[in-house]
Amino acid sequence: MAGQDGSGDADASTKAASAISCPAVTGSLPEIPAEARAEVDRNLALLDTQLAEANKRLSTSQGEGGPNFVQNAILGPLADKRKSTLDRIAISIGRHAEKPAGLDALAECTLSDGGAEAGSDNGGGGEAGGAASPTAAASQPAEEQGGGAGQGGQEQGGGAGAGSGQTISCPDVASGIGDVPAAAQAEVDRNIALLQTQLDEANKRLASSAGEGGPNFVQNAILGPLKDKRASTIDRIELSISRQGSTAPSGLDALAGCSLASG
Repeated sequence: MAGQDGSGDADASTKAASAISCPAVTGSLPEIPAEARAEVDRNLALLDTQLAEANKRLSTSQGEGGPNFVQNAILGPLADKRKSTLDRIAISIGRHAEKPAGLDALAECTLSDGGAEAGSDNGGGGEAGGAASPTAAASQPAEEQGGGAGQGGQEQGGGAGAGSGQTISCPDVASGIGDVPAAAQAEVDRNIALLQTQLDEANKRLASSAGEGGPNFVQNAILGPLKDKRASTIDRIELSISRQGSTAPSGLDALAGCSLASG
């Protein structure tokens, strides 16, 4: 795997000879109701797009970052995007038939040797390393258990940033949600708490990463992945509200991005 020996040159040469491979999704889906077919097809196509973009990022990032750059800046964010898309597939099927279980296990991708023959998720075959072992987004399970209080005010962490007195500051999501159906309240609260946990972990990473990577390290390895995680969590908030027949709040996606602020 790239970046395990701490050598930038080794990391670059590994990336040059590797592509990202993701588990196939279509073979794990049940019979898709006709009413859900168009939405499922759109999300399967989106999985392909996400994989293609990640492989493009991999091929253009040789020499960037430290030994964990590929994991932190490419594989981790890709897993978050795939998880959100897989959630939408499961929910769209669940509206008309039994909701498929276990699709989350297909979110994580790996590096495979042998060039750019990255597999397709839409049933086209050629999925290199089809049953990929989970290696990406290692912090995700811990996040899902997170219980930080994210309600009210601007979400802010308290860690010092890379020895410069900076912290990461994120827009408040809770205040933009509006009225939440009673049946969705618990799930919305869990995801609001998860946003705070994600921010706390990003600030902890910022505080412990002094001297790592190049000038774009914080953006590529911390702020970028944090934005992807927040976007996935915000998607789940919107879906939990719309699932109850209410109109999902609009404009929440604009709150996914965070920035550095002086501590």
